[in-house]
Amino acid sequence: MTTFDDRENAFETKFAHDSEMQFKAEARRNKLLGLWAAGLMGLEGEDAAAYARAVVKADFEEAGHEDVVRKVAGDLGDKSSPDAIRAKMAELLAEAKAQLMSEN
Repeated sequence: MTTFDDRENAFETKFAHDSEMQFKAEARRNKLLGLWAAGLMGLEGEDAAAYARAVVKADFEEAGHEDVVRKVAGDLGDKSSPDAIRAKMAELLAEAKAQLMSEN
C-alpha cells in the first residue's frame, strides 16, 4: 500500500468513528431529554425510563431533531416551550458527549 492509501484509510476510519460517536451522543442526549421531560410530567422509575425510550425512538421519524422537539413539546404542553426544549437539548448534548468520553 502506498502512503496515500494509508492516509485515505485512516480518514475513512476516523470519519466512521466520528459518525458513530455523534449518533451515540445524540441518542444519549435524547434519553437524557426524555428523563428530564418525564420528571416535569411527574413520571418516575420504569415509567420515566419507558418515556425516555419513546423519545429516543421519536428521533428516527425524520432527519434532524425537530421530531424530538415536537414530541416532547406536545407531551409537556405548557410546562415547557419548544425553544426551552432546544436549549435543554444543546445542554444535554454536551453532557452526553462528556459521559461517552468518560466511558471510553
